[in-house]
Amino acid sequence: MNEKPGFWISLFPLGFLILSLSTAGYLFGSGIAEGPAQILLFSAGAISAGISRLRGISWEKIEDTVLDSLRNVLQPILILLLIGALIGIWIRSGIVPALIVWGLELLKPEIFLPSALILSSVVSLATGSSWSTAGTIGVALIGVGAGLGKPLGMVAGAVVSGAYFGDKLSPFSETTNLASSITGVSLLSHIRNMARTTLPAFGFCLLAFGFLGWGGSHGETETTTGPVISALKSEFQISWVLLLPPLLTFFLIYFRVSAIPSIFIGILSGGVCFVLTQSNIYANSLNFQDAASSAFKNLVSAASEGTKVKTGHTVVDGLLSRGGMSSMLSTVWLIISAMFYAGIMEGGGMTQVLAEKVLNWAKARGSLFAATVFTCVGTNLFCADQYLAIVVPGKMFKEAYSRKGLDPRNLSRCLEDSGTMTSALVPWNSCGSFMATALGVPTLVYLPYAFLNLLSPLFSLVTGWTGWGLAGKDPESKKDLS
Repeated sequence: MNEKPGFWISLFPLGFLILSLSTAGYLFGSGIAEGPAQILLFSAGAISAGISRLRGISWEKIEDTVLDSLRNVLQPILILLLIGALIGIWIRSGIVPALIVWGLELLKPEIFLPSALILSSVVSLATGSSWSTAGTIGVALIGVGAGLGKPLGMVAGAVVSGAYFGDKLSPFSETTNLASSITGVSLLSHIRNMARTTLPAFGFCLLAFGFLGWGGSHGETETTTGPVISALKSEFQISWVLLLPPLLTFFLIYFRVSAIPSIFIGILSGGVCFVLTQSNIYANSLNFQDAASSAFKNLVSAASEGTKVKTGHTVVDGLLSRGGMSSMLSTVWLIISAMFYAGIMEGGGMTQVLAEKVLNWAKARGSLFAATVFTCVGTNLFCADQYLAIVVPGKMFKEAYSRKGLDPRNLSRCLEDSGTMTSALVPWNSCGSFMATALGVPTLVYLPYAFLNLLSPLFSLVTGWTGWGLAGKDPESKKDLS
Protein backbone atom coordinates (compact mmCIF):
# COMPACT_ATOMS: atom_id res chain seq x y z
CA MET A 1 0.00 0.00 0.00
CA ASN A 2 1.29 3.48 -0.92
CA GLU A 3 1.49 5.93 1.95
CA LYS A 4 -0.19 8.56 -0.19
CA PRO A 5 -2.72 8.04 -2.98
CA GLY A 6 -2.02 9.52 -6.39
CA PHE A 7 -3.36 12.93 -7.38
CA TRP A 8 -5.81 11.67 -10.00
CA ILE A 9 -7.11 8.96 -7.70
CA SER A 10 -7.62 11.58 -4.98
CA LEU A 11 -9.36 13.88 -7.44
CA PHE A 12 -11.84 11.25 -8.64
CA PRO A 13 -14.27 11.37 -5.64
CA LEU A 14 -14.14 15.19 -5.67
CA GLY A 15 -14.74 15.25 -9.43
CA PHE A 16 -17.72 12.93 -9.00
CA LEU A 17 -19.11 15.20 -6.28
CA ILE A 18 -18.67 18.37 -8.36
CA LEU A 19 -20.32 16.85 -11.42
CA SER A 20 -23.17 15.23 -9.51
CA LEU A 21 -23.93 18.31 -7.37
CA SER A 22 -23.92 20.50 -10.47
CA THR A 23 -26.38 18.17 -12.17
CA ALA A 24 -28.57 17.96 -9.05
CA GLY A 25 -28.51 21.76 -8.72
CA TYR A 26 -29.85 22.05 -12.27
CA LEU A 27 -32.51 19.38 -11.72
CA PHE A 28 -33.66 20.20 -8.18
CA GLY A 29 -32.84 23.91 -7.86
CA SER A 30 -33.28 25.25 -4.32
CA GLY A 31 -34.54 21.84 -3.17
CA ILE A 32 -31.10 20.26 -3.49
CA ALA A 33 -30.48 20.45 0.28
CA GLU A 34 -33.69 18.55 1.05
CA GLY A 35 -32.17 15.18 0.12
CA PRO A 36 -30.28 15.09 -3.19
CA ALA A 37 -27.11 16.69 -1.79
CA GLN A 38 -27.09 14.27 1.15
CA ILE A 39 -27.35 11.23 -1.14
CA LEU A 40 -24.55 12.53 -3.36
CA LEU A 41 -22.27 13.28 -0.38
CA PHE A 42 -22.79 9.73 0.89
CA SER A 43 -22.13 8.40 -2.62
CA ALA A 44 -18.87 10.38 -2.94
CA GLY A 45 -17.90 9.13 0.52
CA ALA A 46 -18.60 5.56 -0.54
CA ILE A 47 -16.36 6.02 -3.60
CA SER A 48 -13.60 7.40 -1.36
CA ALA A 49 -14.03 4.47 1.02
CA GLY A 50 -13.78 1.99 -1.88
CA ILE A 51 -10.54 3.61 -3.08
CA SER A 52 -9.14 3.50 0.46
CA ARG A 53 -10.03 -0.17 0.85
CA LEU A 54 -8.34 -1.02 -2.48
CA ARG A 55 -5.24 0.72 -1.17
CA GLY A 56 -5.26 -1.60 1.85
CA ILE A 57 -6.72 0.75 4.48
CA SER A 58 -8.91 -1.22 6.86
CA TRP A 59 -12.61 -0.46 7.22
CA GLU A 60 -12.08 -0.01 10.95
CA LYS A 61 -9.66 2.88 10.30
CA ILE A 62 -12.03 4.42 7.75
CA GLU A 63 -14.88 4.16 10.23
CA ASP A 64 -12.78 5.78 12.97
CA THR A 65 -12.06 8.83 10.79
CA VAL A 66 -15.77 9.21 10.04
CA LEU A 67 -16.67 8.96 13.74
CA ASP A 68 -13.98 11.52 14.61
CA SER A 69 -15.51 13.91 12.06
CA LEU A 70 -18.98 13.37 13.48
CA ARG A 71 -17.81 14.13 17.02
CA ASN A 72 -16.80 17.62 15.85
CA VAL A 73 -20.36 18.46 14.79
CA LEU A 74 -22.35 17.08 17.71
CA GLN A 75 -22.61 20.52 19.33
CA PRO A 76 -23.86 22.25 16.13
CA ILE A 77 -26.43 19.48 15.70
CA LEU A 78 -27.73 20.00 19.24
CA ILE A 79 -27.87 23.76 18.66
CA LEU A 80 -29.77 23.20 15.42
CA LEU A 81 -32.42 21.09 17.11
CA LEU A 82 -32.79 23.53 20.01
CA ILE A 83 -33.15 26.52 17.66
CA GLY A 84 -35.87 24.61 15.81
CA ALA A 85 -37.69 24.17 19.12
CA LEU A 86 -37.03 27.83 20.01
CA ILE A 87 -38.60 29.10 16.77
CA GLY A 88 -41.68 26.92 17.28
CA ILE A 89 -42.15 27.98 20.92
CA TRP A 90 -41.48 31.67 20.26
CA ILE A 91 -44.08 31.71 17.48
CA ARG A 92 -46.69 29.83 19.51
CA SER A 93 -46.09 31.99 22.62
CA GLY A 94 -46.55 35.19 20.59
CA ILE A 95 -42.96 36.45 20.80
CA VAL A 96 -42.27 36.44 17.06
CA PRO A 97 -45.77 37.77 16.20
CA ALA A 98 -45.30 40.59 18.73
CA LEU A 99 -41.94 41.55 17.21
CA ILE A 100 -43.57 41.56 13.76
CA VAL A 101 -46.43 43.78 14.93
CA TRP A 102 -44.08 46.27 16.58
CA GLY A 103 -41.80 46.25 13.55
CA LEU A 104 -44.71 46.95 11.21
CA GLU A 105 -45.88 49.79 13.43
CA LEU A 106 -42.44 51.39 13.90
CA LEU A 107 -40.40 50.75 10.73
CA LYS A 108 -40.98 52.69 7.53
CA PRO A 109 -40.75 50.72 4.25
CA GLU A 110 -38.06 53.08 2.91
CA ILE A 111 -35.65 52.38 5.76
CA PHE A 112 -36.62 48.79 6.49
CA LEU A 113 -33.85 46.97 4.57
CA PRO A 114 -30.94 48.99 6.04
CA SER A 115 -32.68 48.76 9.45
CA ALA A 116 -32.83 44.95 9.10
CA LEU A 117 -29.12 44.91 8.27
CA ILE A 118 -28.24 47.07 11.29
CA LEU A 119 -30.50 45.19 13.74
CA SER A 120 -29.11 41.81 12.65
CA SER A 121 -25.56 43.17 12.92
CA VAL A 122 -26.11 44.50 16.44
CA VAL A 123 -27.66 41.24 17.65
CA SER A 124 -24.95 39.09 16.05
CA LEU A 125 -22.18 41.32 17.45
CA ALA A 126 -23.70 40.98 20.92
CA THR A 127 -24.22 37.22 20.71
CA GLY A 128 -21.47 36.16 18.30
CA SER A 129 -23.87 33.74 16.64
CA SER A 130 -25.27 34.02 13.12
CA TRP A 131 -27.54 31.04 13.76
CA SER A 132 -29.07 32.51 16.93
CA THR A 133 -29.52 35.84 15.16
CA ALA A 134 -31.31 34.31 12.17
CA GLY A 135 -33.41 31.99 14.36
CA THR A 136 -34.68 34.84 16.57
CA ILE A 137 -34.66 38.43 15.28
CA GLY A 138 -34.21 37.15 11.71
CA VAL A 139 -37.52 35.25 11.75
CA ALA A 140 -39.30 38.38 13.02
CA LEU A 141 -37.66 40.61 10.38
CA ILE A 142 -38.78 38.24 7.62
CA GLY A 143 -42.33 38.66 8.92
CA VAL A 144 -42.02 42.45 9.03
CA GLY A 145 -40.57 42.54 5.53
CA ALA A 146 -43.39 40.41 4.16
CA GLY A 147 -45.92 42.67 5.85
CA LEU A 148 -44.29 45.71 4.25
CA GLY A 149 -44.37 44.06 0.84
CA LYS A 150 -40.60 43.65 0.51
CA PRO A 151 -39.18 40.77 -1.58
CA LEU A 152 -38.19 38.06 0.88
CA GLY A 153 -34.90 37.42 -0.93
CA MET A 154 -33.83 41.01 -0.19
CA VAL A 155 -34.95 40.78 3.44
CA ALA A 156 -33.17 37.47 3.99
CA GLY A 157 -30.07 38.89 2.27
CA ALA A 158 -30.03 41.80 4.73
CA VAL A 159 -30.51 39.44 7.70
CA VAL A 160 -27.78 37.04 6.52
CA SER A 161 -25.36 39.92 5.83
CA GLY A 162 -25.95 41.35 9.30
CA ALA A 163 -25.83 37.95 11.00
CA TYR A 164 -22.44 37.18 9.46
CA PHE A 165 -21.10 40.66 10.19
CA GLY A 166 -21.23 39.76 13.88
CA ASP A 167 -20.24 36.15 13.31
CA LYS A 168 -17.06 37.53 11.76
CA LEU A 169 -16.24 40.43 14.12
CA SER A 170 -17.69 39.47 17.50
CA PRO A 171 -15.17 38.27 20.11
CA PHE A 172 -17.84 35.77 21.19
CA SER A 173 -18.03 34.10 17.78
CA GLU A 174 -16.78 30.51 17.51
CA THR A 175 -15.43 31.06 13.98
CA THR A 176 -13.59 34.23 15.03
CA ASN A 177 -11.90 32.40 17.88
CA LEU A 178 -11.21 29.37 15.68
CA ALA A 179 -9.53 31.38 12.91
CA SER A 180 -7.34 33.28 15.37
CA SER A 181 -6.30 30.13 17.24
CA ILE A 182 -5.53 28.11 14.07
CA THR A 183 -3.20 30.85 12.79
CA GLY A 184 -1.64 31.77 16.17
CA VAL A 185 -2.99 35.35 16.11
CA SER A 186 -4.35 37.03 19.23
CA LEU A 187 -8.12 37.49 19.16
CA LEU A 188 -8.14 41.30 19.35
CA SER A 189 -5.44 41.68 16.69
CA HIS A 190 -7.43 39.37 14.43
CA ILE A 191 -10.63 41.41 14.90
CA ARG A 192 -8.87 44.77 14.39
CA ASN A 193 -7.29 43.52 11.19
CA MET A 194 -10.60 42.18 9.84
CA ALA A 195 -12.21 45.60 10.36
CA ARG A 196 -9.99 47.00 7.56
CA THR A 197 -11.96 45.13 4.93
CA THR A 198 -15.22 44.34 6.72
CA LEU A 199 -16.24 47.92 7.60
CA PRO A 200 -15.86 49.26 4.02
CA ALA A 201 -17.80 46.25 2.73
CA PHE A 202 -20.49 46.85 5.37
CA GLY A 203 -20.72 50.50 4.28
CA PHE A 204 -21.33 49.38 0.72
CA CYS A 205 -24.04 46.98 1.94
CA LEU A 206 -25.75 49.77 3.86
CA LEU A 207 -25.81 51.97 0.76
CA ALA A 208 -27.04 49.10 -1.42
CA PHE A 209 -29.90 48.21 0.91
CA GLY A 210 -30.74 51.89 1.32
CA PHE A 211 -31.01 52.20 -2.47
CA LEU A 212 -33.13 49.04 -2.72
CA GLY A 213 -35.31 50.22 0.17
CA TRP A 214 -36.16 53.53 -1.48
CA GLY A 215 -37.12 51.80 -4.72
CA GLY A 216 -40.75 51.00 -5.45
CA SER A 217 -44.01 52.48 -4.24
CA HIS A 218 -44.69 53.10 -0.56
CA GLY A 219 -47.97 54.96 -0.81
CA GLU A 220 -50.21 52.09 0.31
CA THR A 221 -48.25 50.90 3.33
CA GLU A 222 -51.13 51.13 5.79
CA THR A 223 -53.38 49.22 3.42
CA THR A 224 -50.74 46.46 3.20
CA THR A 225 -49.73 46.25 6.85
CA GLY A 226 -53.16 46.80 8.43
CA PRO A 227 -54.59 43.35 7.59
CA VAL A 228 -51.35 41.67 8.71
CA ILE A 229 -51.42 43.42 12.10
CA SER A 230 -55.12 42.63 12.53
CA ALA A 231 -54.59 38.96 11.68
CA LEU A 232 -51.73 38.68 14.19
CA LYS A 233 -53.66 40.42 16.97
CA SER A 234 -56.68 38.19 16.37
CA GLU A 235 -54.57 35.05 16.87
CA PHE A 236 -52.13 36.23 19.58
CA GLN A 237 -52.26 38.38 22.69
CA ILE A 238 -49.59 41.05 22.15
CA SER A 239 -47.87 42.15 25.37
CA TRP A 240 -44.57 43.81 26.31
CA VAL A 241 -43.94 40.78 28.55
CA LEU A 242 -43.06 38.96 25.33
CA LEU A 243 -39.84 40.98 25.06
CA LEU A 244 -38.37 39.26 28.12
CA PRO A 245 -37.34 35.90 26.55
CA PRO A 246 -35.37 37.51 23.66
CA LEU A 247 -33.69 39.95 26.04
CA LEU A 248 -32.86 37.15 28.49
CA THR A 249 -31.45 34.92 25.73
CA PHE A 250 -29.28 37.68 24.25
CA PHE A 251 -28.14 38.66 27.75
CA LEU A 252 -27.00 35.10 28.52
CA ILE A 253 -25.15 34.68 25.22
CA TYR A 254 -23.56 38.14 25.57
CA PHE A 255 -22.14 37.15 28.95
CA ARG A 256 -20.72 34.02 27.36
CA VAL A 257 -23.09 31.46 28.80
CA SER A 258 -22.79 28.48 26.45
CA ALA A 259 -25.17 28.46 23.48
CA ILE A 260 -27.00 25.26 24.43
CA PRO A 261 -28.10 26.30 27.96
CA SER A 262 -28.81 29.86 26.72
CA ILE A 263 -31.14 28.63 23.98
CA PHE A 264 -32.74 26.10 26.34
CA ILE A 265 -33.50 28.89 28.82
CA GLY A 266 -34.94 30.88 25.91
CA ILE A 267 -37.27 27.96 25.17
CA LEU A 268 -38.37 27.65 28.81
CA SER A 269 -38.96 31.39 29.18
CA GLY A 270 -40.97 31.32 25.94
CA GLY A 271 -43.13 28.59 27.44
CA VAL A 272 -43.68 30.71 30.56
CA CYS A 273 -44.73 33.65 28.36
CA PHE A 274 -47.19 31.39 26.58
CA VAL A 275 -48.84 30.56 29.91
CA LEU A 276 -48.86 34.22 30.98
CA THR A 277 -50.10 35.78 27.74
CA GLN A 278 -51.72 33.19 25.46
CA SER A 279 -53.28 30.59 27.77
CA ASN A 280 -56.38 32.77 28.29
CA ILE A 281 -57.31 31.88 24.71
CA TYR A 282 -57.98 28.34 25.96
CA ALA A 283 -59.23 29.30 29.41
CA ASN A 284 -62.11 31.32 27.94
CA SER A 285 -63.80 28.24 26.52
CA LEU A 286 -62.45 25.35 28.60
CA ASN A 287 -62.26 24.42 32.25
CA PHE A 288 -58.88 24.70 33.97
CA GLN A 289 -57.84 21.08 33.51
CA ASP A 290 -58.74 21.02 29.82
CA ALA A 291 -57.10 24.43 29.27
CA ALA A 292 -53.89 23.26 30.98
CA SER A 293 -53.84 20.05 28.94
CA SER A 294 -54.44 21.95 25.70
CA ALA A 295 -51.72 24.50 26.51
CA PHE A 296 -49.19 21.74 27.35
CA LYS A 297 -50.04 19.89 24.14
CA ASN A 298 -49.58 23.07 22.10
CA LEU A 299 -46.17 23.80 23.62
CA VAL A 300 -44.84 20.27 23.12
CA SER A 301 -46.19 20.19 19.57
CA ALA A 302 -44.66 23.61 18.77
CA ALA A 303 -41.24 22.48 20.05
CA SER A 304 -41.27 19.17 18.20
CA GLU A 305 -43.25 19.77 15.02
CA GLY A 306 -43.49 23.56 14.80
CA THR A 307 -46.47 25.87 14.79
CA LYS A 308 -49.39 25.71 12.39
CA VAL A 309 -51.10 29.12 12.28
CA LYS A 310 -54.54 29.61 10.68
CA THR A 311 -55.54 33.27 10.77
CA GLY A 312 -57.14 33.34 7.34
CA HIS A 313 -54.40 35.67 6.07
CA THR A 314 -52.26 33.76 3.55
CA VAL A 315 -49.04 35.73 4.14
CA VAL A 316 -49.26 35.45 7.94
CA ASP A 317 -50.12 31.76 7.86
CA GLY A 318 -47.21 31.00 5.52
CA LEU A 319 -44.72 32.99 7.60
CA LEU A 320 -45.63 31.59 11.00
CA SER A 321 -46.37 27.95 10.14
CA ARG A 322 -42.83 26.76 10.79
CA GLY A 323 -40.26 25.81 13.44
CA GLY A 324 -39.92 22.70 15.55
CA MET A 325 -37.07 20.24 15.90
CA SER A 326 -38.41 18.22 12.98
CA SER A 327 -37.83 21.18 10.62
CA MET A 328 -34.07 20.88 11.24
CA LEU A 329 -33.79 17.17 10.47
CA SER A 330 -32.84 17.66 6.82
CA THR A 331 -30.01 19.96 7.92
CA VAL A 332 -28.85 17.41 10.51
CA TRP A 333 -28.92 14.78 7.76
CA LEU A 334 -26.86 17.12 5.58
CA ILE A 335 -24.22 17.65 8.28
CA ILE A 336 -23.88 13.91 8.90
CA SER A 337 -23.56 13.25 5.16
CA ALA A 338 -20.89 15.95 4.76
CA MET A 339 -18.89 14.63 7.70
CA PHE A 340 -19.08 11.09 6.29
CA TYR A 341 -17.57 12.29 3.02
CA ALA A 342 -14.99 14.65 4.58
CA GLY A 343 -13.87 12.09 7.17
CA ILE A 344 -13.17 9.40 4.58
CA MET A 345 -11.37 11.82 2.25
CA GLU A 346 -9.10 12.96 5.09
CA GLY A 347 -8.58 9.48 6.54
CA GLY A 348 -7.61 8.12 3.13
CA GLY A 349 -5.02 10.87 2.65
CA MET A 350 -6.83 12.28 -0.40
CA THR A 351 -7.50 15.70 1.12
CA GLN A 352 -3.80 16.13 1.92
CA VAL A 353 -2.73 15.20 -1.63
CA LEU A 354 -5.14 17.74 -3.17
CA ALA A 355 -3.91 20.39 -0.70
CA GLU A 356 -0.28 19.83 -1.68
CA LYS A 357 -1.16 20.31 -5.35
CA VAL A 358 -2.75 23.67 -4.59
CA LEU A 359 0.30 24.76 -2.59
CA ASN A 360 2.61 23.90 -5.47
CA TRP A 361 0.63 26.33 -7.65
CA ALA A 362 0.56 29.22 -5.15
CA LYS A 363 3.96 30.84 -5.65
CA ALA A 364 3.36 34.61 -5.68
CA ARG A 365 1.56 36.57 -2.94
CA GLY A 366 -1.52 37.15 -5.05
CA SER A 367 -1.79 33.50 -6.06
CA LEU A 368 -1.35 32.46 -2.41
CA PHE A 369 -4.28 34.65 -1.36
CA ALA A 370 -6.30 33.35 -4.31
CA ALA A 371 -5.47 29.75 -3.40
CA THR A 372 -6.58 30.39 0.19
CA VAL A 373 -9.87 31.98 -0.90
CA PHE A 374 -10.72 29.27 -3.44
CA THR A 375 -9.73 26.49 -1.04
CA CYS A 376 -12.05 27.92 1.63
CA VAL A 377 -14.87 28.35 -0.86
CA GLY A 378 -14.22 24.89 -2.28
CA THR A 379 -14.30 23.35 1.19
CA ASN A 380 -17.64 25.03 1.85
CA LEU A 381 -18.89 23.71 -1.48
CA PHE A 382 -17.63 20.16 -1.30
CA CYS A 383 -17.24 19.40 2.41
CA ALA A 384 -20.35 21.44 3.32
CA ASP A 385 -19.03 22.56 6.70
CA GLN A 386 -17.97 26.03 7.89
CA TYR A 387 -15.50 24.77 10.49
CA LEU A 388 -13.66 22.58 7.99
CA ALA A 389 -13.46 25.59 5.66
CA ILE A 390 -11.42 27.36 8.35
CA VAL A 391 -9.42 24.52 9.89
CA VAL A 392 -8.28 22.70 6.72
CA PRO A 393 -7.04 25.79 4.78
CA GLY A 394 -5.68 27.31 8.01
CA LYS A 395 -3.41 24.33 8.64
CA MET A 396 -2.65 23.97 4.97
CA PHE A 397 -1.44 27.54 4.25
CA LYS A 398 0.04 28.60 7.60
CA GLU A 399 3.61 27.64 6.71
CA ALA A 400 3.32 29.10 3.18
CA TYR A 401 2.37 32.54 4.57
CA SER A 402 5.27 32.37 7.00
CA ARG A 403 7.74 31.51 4.24
CA LYS A 404 6.67 34.57 2.28
CA GLY A 405 7.14 36.82 5.32
CA LEU A 406 3.42 37.54 5.60
CA ASP A 407 1.97 38.28 9.02
CA PRO A 408 -0.41 35.46 10.10
CA ARG A 409 -3.17 38.06 10.51
CA ASN A 410 -3.42 38.10 6.71
CA LEU A 411 -4.21 34.39 6.73
CA SER A 412 -6.67 34.61 9.64
CA ARG A 413 -8.58 37.42 7.89
CA CYS A 414 -8.59 35.52 4.60
CA LEU A 415 -10.01 32.45 6.33
CA GLU A 416 -12.89 34.48 7.71
CA ASP A 417 -13.49 36.47 4.51
CA SER A 418 -13.87 33.31 2.48
CA GLY A 419 -14.47 30.41 4.88
CA THR A 420 -16.90 32.00 7.33
CA MET A 421 -18.70 34.31 4.91
CA THR A 422 -19.38 31.99 1.96
CA SER A 423 -20.72 29.12 4.08
CA ALA A 424 -24.20 30.69 4.07
CA LEU A 425 -24.22 30.89 0.25
CA VAL A 426 -24.11 27.13 -0.41
CA PRO A 427 -27.53 25.40 -0.28
CA TRP A 428 -26.09 22.05 0.85
CA ASN A 429 -23.67 23.58 3.37
CA SER A 430 -24.85 23.28 6.97
CA CYS A 431 -24.95 27.11 7.28
CA GLY A 432 -26.77 27.71 3.99
CA SER A 433 -29.26 24.99 4.78
CA PHE A 434 -29.85 26.36 8.29
CA MET A 435 -30.40 29.94 7.06
CA ALA A 436 -32.87 28.74 4.44
CA THR A 437 -34.76 26.63 6.98
CA ALA A 438 -34.84 29.23 9.75
CA LEU A 439 -35.79 32.15 7.51
CA GLY A 440 -38.05 30.20 5.18
CA VAL A 441 -36.23 31.59 2.11
CA PRO A 442 -34.21 29.27 -0.19
CA THR A 443 -30.46 29.90 -0.24
CA LEU A 444 -30.37 30.64 -3.96
CA VAL A 445 -33.14 33.24 -3.53
CA TYR A 446 -31.30 35.33 -0.91
CA LEU A 447 -27.80 34.69 -2.32
CA PRO A 448 -27.78 37.67 -4.76
CA TYR A 449 -28.65 40.02 -1.87
CA ALA A 450 -26.21 38.67 0.74
CA PHE A 451 -23.89 41.50 -0.25
CA LEU A 452 -21.47 41.28 2.69
CA ASN A 453 -20.97 37.55 2.16
CA LEU A 454 -20.34 38.04 -1.55
CA LEU A 455 -18.00 41.01 -1.16
CA SER A 456 -15.76 39.64 1.59
CA PRO A 457 -13.79 37.07 -0.47
CA LEU A 458 -13.40 39.68 -3.23
CA PHE A 459 -11.79 42.07 -0.74
CA SER A 460 -9.32 39.34 0.22
CA LEU A 461 -8.40 38.81 -3.41
CA VAL A 462 -7.88 42.57 -3.89
CA THR A 463 -5.68 42.66 -0.77
CA GLY A 464 -3.52 39.82 -2.06
CA TRP A 465 -3.02 41.18 -5.57
CA THR A 466 -2.63 44.91 -4.73
CA GLY A 467 -1.26 44.91 -1.17
CA TRP A 468 -4.05 47.29 -0.08
CA GLY A 469 -4.97 46.61 3.55
CA LEU A 470 -2.15 44.10 3.91
CA ALA A 471 -1.19 43.57 7.56
CA GLY A 472 2.48 44.18 8.31
CA LYS A 473 4.47 42.38 10.97
CA ASP A 474 2.98 43.17 14.36
CA PRO A 475 4.70 42.10 17.59
CA GLU A 476 1.30 42.22 19.33
CA SER A 477 -0.02 39.50 17.07
CA LYS A 478 2.07 36.97 18.97
CA LYS A 479 0.68 37.96 22.35
CA ASP A 480 -2.43 36.50 23.86
CA LEU A 481 -4.66 39.54 24.21
CA SER A 482 -7.89 37.63 24.22
